[in-house]
Amino acid sequence: MTEEEVLREFRAADALHEGHFIPSSGLRSPRYLQCARLLMDPARAERIARALATRILEKTRSQIDIVVSPAMGGVIIGHEMGRALGKPAVFVERPEGRFELRRGFRLDPAARVLMVEDVVTTGLSSREAIKAIGEAGGEVIAAASIVDRSGASADPGVPYTSLIPIDVPPYEADALPPELEAIPAIKPGSRAAA
Repeated sequence: MTEEEVLREFRAADALHEGHFIPSSGLRSPRYLQCARLLMDPARAERIARALATRILEKTRSQIDIVVSPAMGGVIIGHEMGRALGKPAVFVERPEGRFELRRGFRLDPAARVLMVEDVVTTGLSSREAIKAIGEAGGEVIAAASIVDRSGASADPGVPYTSLIPIDVPPYEADALPPELEAIPAIKPGSRAAA
């Protein structure tokens, strides 16, 4: 799937928005990609996951035992990646502010894990999820996301790939360009901004 084909999928799902947004990183953005809308159509979610799976090196794909994703944003793509790879898929969540496995999920000792999420902006959630996976006994051998908004600066500490890089400049709240200052900010994500 080419970058234009991926963007076409976002547009078809009405999942690419313009305005003034506060993503979970706490930074400000003139564009927001709503992956939940992108993935709400099961056929589209399957296409996206299969395309993302092809970006992972074959050698790495053959070593994956399980897919783990951070809740909430990564749950659907994690499940679809599990299906695309023929592997089980579970998720970590933050009941008390830090990621952990719950709901009876567990990892076999030294399970080789692909950590998948929807969007990476700073890489902080990726690193936090990877830490929780390690604490649960898994070994993250690769990470992937649908969208890389980091400008290729996110480093989860393992090989990382995305389906599409999106160059959306992030801004600190006190350093907004005039066009964003003039628009009320919206918090569209699944968790409060940092």
